[in-house]
Amino acid sequence: MASYPPQSSARPAVKLAFVIPAYNEQALIGECLQSVLDEIERSGRKADCEVIVVNNASTDRTGEIAGSFAGVQVVDEPQKGLVHARDAGFAATQAELVANIDADTIVPAGWLSKVFAEFGRDEELVALSGPYVYYDLGLWNRFLVSGFYGLTYAIYILNRFILRVGSVVQGGNFIFRRSAWVEAGGYDRSITFYGEDTDVAVRLSKVGKVKWTFGLKMKTSGRRLAKEGVFKTAATYTLNFFWVTFRGKPATMDHSDIRKD
Repeated sequence: MASYPPQSSARPAVKLAFVIPAYNEQALIGECLQSVLDEIERSGRKADCEVIVVNNASTDRTGEIAGSFAGVQVVDEPQKGLVHARDAGFAATQAELVANIDADTIVPAGWLSKVFAEFGRDEELVALSGPYVYYDLGLWNRFLVSGFYGLTYAIYILNRFILRVGSVVQGGNFIFRRSAWVEAGGYDRSITFYGEDTDVAVRLSKVGKVKWTFGLKMKTSGRRLAKEGVFKTAATYTLNFFWVTFRGKPATMDHSDIRKD
């Protein structure tokens, strides 16, 4: 597990940090960052937010484009991998709330207000997550995804409230408390892609409440589902969800990088 320096006893000026891993995302990173900055402006919480893009071994203009946005901090992480990038972004901030999104996501209006409200009303809440809305998929595929999320919610209820073995976190749309994540031991860098969000859910559920709600939607590209198929993608994620929940490690170690030209 990763180790981190002790937190300062002084209350940090920045309360929430967006951490955005990005590997060769020059086609989408600009739209993502604009949506983040627009949402910060809409929320009226500009003084409480920071934005960190982790340029994760990119060979294109990802870092350059991200650095062109005022107020965006670019951190280089040469070791390629989603968890390596999330960990580097986490280490670059002292914000108590860390919002983990992806470079192909678009933050909708009201997202930040929902996040601050949820954490503000429940001190025992250590992580919050919600589903994706795949803005570029066809109607049939979106219908299939909605069925998958129905199953996801049933699993969430089962795991969190009945079996008490974990919870559900959607990678690319989750926020956790920094203090809770340090207590949980930080990122497991042996998990490179599949199952990283489930690992977060399982370990944080031992620290406090991990909530998954349809009220926190995030727009994202459906490029992986379109390329690999909804059923294959859903089956792969489901398999790794159960393996990480009950065995502590993912079943699938390899993945394909799917990027927009």
